[in-house]
Parts: sequence; C-alpha cells; structure tokens
Amino acid sequence: MAFHIDGEHRPGRWLVTCDHASNHVPDWVNGGTLGIPAADMARHIAWDVGAAGLARELGQHLDSPVLLSHFSRLVIDPNRGEDDPTLVMQLYDGTIIPANRHITPEAVEDRLDRLYRPYHAAYARLAALHPQRVILAIHSFTPCLRGRPPRPWHVGVLYSHLDDRLSRRLIDRLTRETDLCIGDNEPYSGHLPGDAIDRHALRLGRHNTLVELRNDLIDTPESQAHWAARLAPILTEVLKDL
Repeated sequence: MAFHIDGEHRPGRWLVTCDHASNHVPDWVNGGTLGIPAADMARHIAWDVGAAGLARELGQHLDSPVLLSHFSRLVIDPNRGEDDPTLVMQLYDGTIIPANRHITPEAVEDRLDRLYRPYHAAYARLAALHPQRVILAIHSFTPCLRGRPPRPWHVGVLYSHLDDRLSRRLIDRLTRETDLCIGDNEPYSGHLPGDAIDRHALRLGRHNTLVELRNDLIDTPESQAHWAARLAPILTEVLKDL
C-alpha cells in the first residue's frame, strides 16, 4: 500500500498530509533494501522523523483527515514533481544511495506507478471532499546537516510567494509565542514548482501552509501529542481570522 488515511470522513476543513511519513522500502524495490545501513534509514534522509505521529495527532485535534505516505522518500519523493531531478535521490546529506545510483528510467516509472501516483491520487480525492479544503502539510527537519551550522528554529513555516495568506498569519501568530524561534521560509524555501503543495493547493487556489518541526522536539509519542495540542488551537485561530 502506498499510503494510509486516518479519519477519511472527518468533517473538518483541513487535510493534514505527511509526505515523508515512513522509511519503509517495499520488498519489490531491490529486495526491500536501498543498500544503506539501518542507522541511515532511521535518519532524516529516509523520512521526516516524528512527523507522522504529529500529523495523526493534529488530525484528531482538528477533526480532519490525515494522509500519510507508506514509502521512504529515498525510494521516490512524493514532494517532488515527476520531472524533478531529485525525485529519486542518489546522494543525500553525505550518504550515497547504492540502489539509486544506476536506476533505469523503467525502474523510476515502476516506482511512480506503484507508489507516487497512487499517493497523489488519494491526495487529490481527499482534497476534493470538502469545498473549502485547506492543506496542512507536516514535515520535520534535522537540527543540523553535516558540515552546516546548527539550525536554531523550533518551528518553520514554509510558503510560496504565489499564496502566502495563511502562512503569513501563522508566522505572525507563532512569533507571539515568546519561547519559540520561528523560521520564516526556513530551513527551506516553500516555493518548489511541482511539489505537493503546488500540485494540490496553489494550482487550485486552496489555502495552504507547510509546517516543519525540528525533529528532536517530536521524537517521542508524548512530544508529538504535546506539539499537536499546542499547534491545533493556533491553526484554528489563524484560519478563522483569514
């Protein structure tokens, strides 16, 4: 199965998504291994650590459906366009991915058909279930990439210049939380043509935001529940004010 859905028929306005929910490698992909150690498969290079649990908790608080991928971003990245050169990564944060180094176009197409496209079909279907659907994409980021300075942000809010309405309000509200360091389009830019937000929100005029939590803050079920309880009322507030 390429994806999981929690609470498909919840009536809330949000659709909570987690593009990098899993580090699973299907058995039909190189015998279920990408050729890197288990320790690397547990790192952020293979999935967004803690993001799935946070997304599930937020879905409950917001009474909204949650869509979670069930394959590693290293197998194929559902948050990239089909023509993006980083769709199947061969090198990530210093780690070479042996199973991807000499991947054929036919193998990429197989991963698209069996994983990527079913995930996006489910995404489109869930988004269309509510006439005023709002996309809330949940991700996490590592405190430090190899050879880079530490990242100070607790929460990052990412957005495209094509539609920053919800994200700007969310940033303004979060900056009033005096114990938090908030990233404004940090640690990454939120504008990536062909990504999931572009495909399912920007092109269709849906309100959207992408929220990144530093993964050391959400690495346990207890911390995921804590952050969901903290963020859900803020998200409800900013959407009401939009």
